Amino acid sequence: MSSKSTNKTNCSRSSSARSKQNARVVAQTPIDAKLHVEFEESNSKRLFDYSTSIDFNISSSTSNVPSSTVSAYLQKMQRGSLIQPFGCLIAVDEQNFTVLAYSENAPEMLDLAPHAVPSIEQQEALTFGSDVRTLFKSPGAAALQKAANFGEVNLLNPILIHCKTSGKPFYAILHRIDAGLVIDLEPVNPADVPVTAAGALKSYKLAAKAISRLQSLPSGNISLLCDVLVKEVSDLTGYDRVMVYKFHEDEHGEVVAESRKHDLEPYLGLHYPATDIPQASRFLFMKNKVRMICDCFAQPVKVIQDKRLAQPLSLCGSTLRSPHGCHAQYMANMGAIASLVMSVTINEDDNEMDSEPEKGRKLWGLVVCHHTSPRFVPFPLRYACEFLIQVFGVQINKEVELAAQLREKHILRTQTMLCDMLLRDSPVGIITQSPNVMDLVKCDGAALYYRRKFWLLGVTPTEAQIRDIAEWLLEYHNSSTGLSTDSLMEAGYPGASVLGEAVCGMAAVRITAKDFLFWFRSHTAKEIKWGGAKHDPDDKDDGRKMHPRSSFKAFLEVVKWRSLPWEDVEMDAVHSLQLILRGSLQDEIADDSKMIVKVPSVDDRIQRVDELRIVTNEMVRLIETAAVPIFAVDSSGNINGWNSKAAELTGLSVEQAIGMPFADLVEEDSKDIVKNMLSLALEGDNEILFFELYSK
Repeated sequence: MSSKSTNKTNCSRSSSARSKQNARVVAQTPIDAKLHVEFEESNSKRLFDYSTSIDFNISSSTSNVPSSTVSAYLQKMQRGSLIQPFGCLIAVDEQNFTVLAYSENAPEMLDLAPHAVPSIEQQEALTFGSDVRTLFKSPGAAALQKAANFGEVNLLNPILIHCKTSGKPFYAILHRIDAGLVIDLEPVNPADVPVTAAGALKSYKLAAKAISRLQSLPSGNISLLCDVLVKEVSDLTGYDRVMVYKFHEDEHGEVVAESRKHDLEPYLGLHYPATDIPQASRFLFMKNKVRMICDCFAQPVKVIQDKRLAQPLSLCGSTLRSPHGCHAQYMANMGAIASLVMSVTINEDDNEMDSEPEKGRKLWGLVVCHHTSPRFVPFPLRYACEFLIQVFGVQINKEVELAAQLREKHILRTQTMLCDMLLRDSPVGIITQSPNVMDLVKCDGAALYYRRKFWLLGVTPTEAQIRDIAEWLLEYHNSSTGLSTDSLMEAGYPGASVLGEAVCGMAAVRITAKDFLFWFRSHTAKEIKWGGAKHDPDDKDDGRKMHPRSSFKAFLEVVKWRSLPWEDVEMDAVHSLQLILRGSLQDEIADDSKMIVKVPSVDDRIQRVDELRIVTNEMVRLIETAAVPIFAVDSSGNINGWNSKAAELTGLSVEQAIGMPFADLVEEDSKDIVKNMLSLALEGDNEILFFELYSK
C-alpha cells in the first residue's frame, strides 16, 4: 500500500471519529442544558438532587428539551455578563479605543471613583464612548495602541500599564471578540516584580526546569508522565491538589494522576459522567487554555455595556469570566474554594496539517488544581503553566501516537495469523486455535455461529441466546453485514436485560447469509478500580449533592448497561477479518453445492467480482502493512511483489525491486538454497528456509 492510500485510511478513520464525537456533542448538550435549568430552578441549590437529575438515556432525554432552552443555556455560558471581582474588564472599539462596555467595579479599581466626593471629570472618566487610553499613563496607552495593531494580540500579553490618577500598576490581558477588543485588567501585587512585554520569555524561564524534567522522561509510560506533571505543577503553583483528568472516547472523565496534601481525600481513579464537564465548558477550555477561579464564594461583578451593541458581550476568552452557579456549588461541596484548570490538547489527525493552530486539535484532558482557601495566581505564573502544559500536550501526543502504532501493529500481526489459519483450515480454527479472535480486539468473550453450530470463548451469552441474537440481527438489521454497539439495551435488543451486566456490548459480523462471528464486552464498571477513600455512612447527602463521590456513583449508573466503546481501529480489524472470512467461505459454499446446476445471474456475477476485488484489496493491504518483509516472484524468479517492510530493510524501493532477479539480492552462499526453494515452490511444495539478503 502506498503512503497515499495509508493516509486515506487514517483520514477516513479520523473523519469517522470526528463524526462520532460531533454526534456525542450534539446529543450531550441538551442534557447539560436540562441539568443546568433544573439546578437554577431548584428551591435549595445547596441540596440540589444531582443523582436524580442525570437522565441516563441520552436518546430519550434529548427529545424533550426545547431548542430555546439549549440556546438560552449556551448564551448564559458564553455571554453571561458576569466576571470575578479579582480584576476589572473594559471592552473597546479596536479602531479608536472608545469604551463599549465595562465591569461595574472598574471605576473604583482604577481609582476613578475615590471615597471622597469625586469631581465631575473623574465621574465621567469611564463612560461609553470615552477613550480608554486617557485612563492610563502614556507608556501604557502607547503599548495598548501598539498591541491593537498587532495580528496575534495575545502574544503580547501581559502589558504592564499604570493608572493615570494613582499610578497603580495593572496587567492588561487583551483578546479580540466580534464586537472589538476586550481588556482584562488584573492588579499587580507590589511585592511581585512586574513583567513587561517580554513576559513570555520570563514566564518560560519560570517553567523551564519543569519542562526539562518532562522532556527527559523515557517514552512509553503515560502514567509516569502524568505523575511527574502533577508534582511539577504543584511545586510551581502551590495548590493543595493537582490532578490530570483524562477524557475517554465516550466523553466521560477519569482522574489518572494526583498530587495532594495528605489530609485531603484522594480522587485518583475516580470516573465522572460526561455531564460533570458540560460540552459548552469544553468548548470554552479550547478557547481559553488556562482558567482561574479565585474564590467560588465571591460575589460576581456585572458587566454593563452600550445599548447599541446587538447582543451581550462574549466572555469566552476573558480571564475574569465568572463561573456559573452550578459549577461554583460543585466546588463548594467538595471544599475547593479556588481552582486553576488548564486544557491539554492533542492532534486530532496527525496526517492533517492546518494553517490554523486550533483546527485539527481535540481536548485530551485537563490539568485541574484545587485549593481549600481563596487563591490568586498572577498572570505570568499562569502563563508559565500554559507553557508547561503545551509541552505536556506534545509529550502526550507522542505517547498516544506510539500506543496507537503498537496497537495497530499487534492487530495487524494477529490479523495476518488469523488469515493464514483461514487459508489452511476451516473458520473454526480462528476460535479453537491460538491466537484466536479474542486476541484481535479487546473483549470478554467471542462466539462463532456457523452452520447451526456454536463455538464459544470467554464470557458469552448461552447458545440459545446467541441464536436469538442472530435471528434478531437477521430480522432487524438484514440490510447490513453486522452491528457494533456498546449497549445492546440501547440498540433495541429485547433480551438485553436478561443478559445482565455480563454482556452489554457486542460487535457482530455476518460471514455468510445466516452465520455470524461475535465479540462481546461486559459493562464498563467492571473495568473501574477506584483508589478513593471509602464512603462515609454518616454522610446523608452523599448521593444527592454535586460532589465527586456522587458523580462517581452517577457514572456507575450510566455505565451499568454499557461496555467500553468499540474504537475505529478495532472495527477496521473486525471488518477486515469479515471480508477475508466471506471470501474464503465462498469456496466452501461452492463445494457443498457443486451437484446443483445453477447459472448465476449477471447481478450475482458482478457482486461476486466486487467481493473478490474487496477481498483481494484487503489481502494486499495486509501484505503491504505487515511488520515483516514479504515479496513475490514470477515463474522466472523475477520479483513481482515487494512490500514496504522489504523496501525498508533492503533500501530498494518498489520501483527498483520489481523485475529484478531475486537471486541477485541473495548472498553468494545462499543462492543455491534460494534457487532450490523457488523450484520447489513452483511445484507446489512449502518449505521454511533461512537466507541472507543484500541491504543498502
